Amino acid sequence: QVQLVESGGGLVQPGGSLRLSCVASGSIFSVFHMGWYRQAPGKQRELVADITSTGSTTYADSVKGRFTISRDNAKNTVYLQMNSLKPDDTAVYYCKMYRGYVYWGQGTQVTVSS
Repeated sequence: QVQLVESGGGLVQPGGSLRLSCVASGSIFSVFHMGWYRQAPGKQRELVADITSTGSTTYADSVKGRFTISRDNAKNTVYLQMNSLKPDDTAVYYCKMYRGYVYWGQGTQVTVSS
Protein backbone atom coordinates (compact mmCIF):
# COMPACT_ATOMS: atom_id res chain seq x y z
CA GLN A 1 0.00 0.00 0.00
CA VAL A 2 1.58 3.25 -1.16
CA GLN A 3 1.04 6.32 0.98
CA LEU A 4 2.10 9.87 0.21
CA VAL A 5 2.15 12.42 3.02
CA GLU A 6 2.65 16.11 2.23
CA SER A 7 3.74 18.73 4.72
CA GLY A 8 5.10 22.26 4.83
CA GLY A 9 2.07 24.26 3.77
CA GLY A 10 0.81 27.29 5.63
CA LEU A 11 0.13 31.01 5.52
CA VAL A 12 2.84 33.24 4.08
CA GLN A 13 3.02 36.86 2.98
CA PRO A 14 3.54 37.79 -0.67
CA GLY A 15 7.22 37.54 -1.53
CA GLY A 16 7.80 34.88 1.11
CA SER A 17 8.99 31.29 0.80
CA LEU A 18 7.81 27.83 1.76
CA ARG A 19 9.22 24.36 1.25
CA LEU A 20 6.80 21.50 0.74
CA SER A 21 7.79 17.90 1.41
CA CYS A 22 6.17 14.67 0.31
CA VAL A 23 7.24 11.39 1.89
CA ALA A 24 6.37 8.12 0.18
CA SER A 25 6.05 4.76 1.87
CA GLY A 26 5.46 1.25 0.69
CA SER A 27 7.21 1.38 -2.66
CA ILE A 28 10.51 1.54 -4.51
CA PHE A 29 10.54 5.31 -4.58
CA SER A 30 13.51 5.77 -6.88
CA VAL A 31 11.85 4.21 -9.95
CA PHE A 32 8.81 6.47 -9.79
CA HIS A 33 8.35 9.86 -11.36
CA MET A 34 7.09 12.54 -8.96
CA GLY A 35 5.04 15.65 -9.43
CA TRP A 36 3.53 18.55 -7.55
CA TYR A 37 0.10 19.74 -8.57
CA ARG A 38 -2.19 22.43 -7.15
CA GLN A 39 -5.85 23.19 -7.13
CA ALA A 40 -7.30 26.58 -6.31
CA PRO A 41 -10.98 27.02 -5.39
CA GLY A 42 -13.18 26.76 -8.47
CA LYS A 43 -10.29 25.76 -10.70
CA GLN A 44 -8.99 22.51 -12.14
CA ARG A 45 -5.97 20.77 -10.69
CA GLU A 46 -2.85 21.82 -12.58
CA LEU A 47 0.74 20.69 -12.86
CA VAL A 48 3.21 22.82 -10.94
CA ALA A 49 6.44 20.84 -11.33
CA ASP A 50 7.55 17.35 -12.22
CA ILE A 51 10.73 15.34 -11.71
CA THR A 52 11.43 12.02 -13.40
CA SER A 53 13.15 9.02 -11.87
CA THR A 54 16.36 10.19 -13.56
CA GLY A 55 16.06 13.76 -12.28
CA SER A 56 14.73 15.61 -15.31
CA THR A 57 12.45 18.47 -14.32
CA THR A 58 9.51 20.32 -15.84
CA TYR A 59 7.80 23.47 -14.56
CA ALA A 60 4.61 25.33 -15.28
CA ASP A 61 5.35 28.68 -16.90
CA SER A 62 3.73 30.48 -13.98
CA VAL A 63 6.32 29.16 -11.50
CA LYS A 64 9.51 29.02 -13.59
CA GLY A 65 12.34 30.81 -11.86
CA ARG A 66 10.50 30.84 -8.53
CA PHE A 67 9.88 27.17 -7.65
CA THR A 68 12.35 24.29 -7.56
CA ILE A 69 11.47 20.61 -7.40
CA SER A 70 13.98 18.10 -6.06
CA ARG A 71 14.06 14.58 -4.72
CA ASP A 72 16.04 12.60 -2.16
CA ASN A 73 15.72 8.92 -2.98
CA ALA A 74 17.47 7.90 0.23
CA LYS A 75 14.66 9.59 2.19
CA ASN A 76 11.80 8.65 -0.18
CA THR A 77 11.02 12.36 -0.34
CA VAL A 78 10.26 14.94 -3.00
CA TYR A 79 10.46 18.65 -2.24
CA LEU A 80 9.05 21.83 -3.70
CA GLN A 81 10.93 24.98 -2.77
CA MET A 82 8.67 27.95 -3.42
CA ASN A 83 10.14 31.45 -3.43
CA SER A 84 8.71 34.86 -4.29
CA LEU A 85 5.24 33.60 -3.56
CA LYS A 86 2.25 35.44 -4.98
CA PRO A 87 -1.42 35.47 -3.98
CA ASP A 88 -2.14 33.51 -7.19
CA ASP A 89 -0.09 30.64 -5.75
CA THR A 90 -2.78 30.08 -3.12
CA ALA A 91 -4.08 26.54 -3.52
CA VAL A 92 -4.06 23.05 -2.12
CA TYR A 93 -0.83 21.41 -3.25
CA TYR A 94 -0.80 17.71 -4.02
CA CYS A 95 2.02 15.26 -4.47
CA LYS A 96 1.74 12.69 -7.27
CA MET A 97 3.74 9.52 -7.71
CA TYR A 98 3.43 7.66 -10.98
CA ARG A 99 4.83 5.12 -13.35
CA GLY A 100 1.99 3.13 -14.75
CA TYR A 101 0.19 3.30 -11.45
CA VAL A 102 -0.74 6.71 -10.06
CA TYR A 103 -0.81 7.68 -6.40
CA TRP A 104 -1.85 10.97 -4.81
CA GLY A 105 -1.28 12.53 -1.45
CA GLN A 106 -3.99 14.19 0.62
CA GLY A 107 -2.80 17.72 -0.10
CA THR A 108 -1.44 20.61 1.91
CA GLN A 109 -2.89 24.12 1.93
CA VAL A 110 -0.74 27.04 0.84
CA THR A 111 -2.16 30.51 1.40
CA VAL A 112 -0.33 33.61 0.23
CA SER A 113 -1.86 36.72 1.73
CA SER A 114 -0.93 39.89 3.54
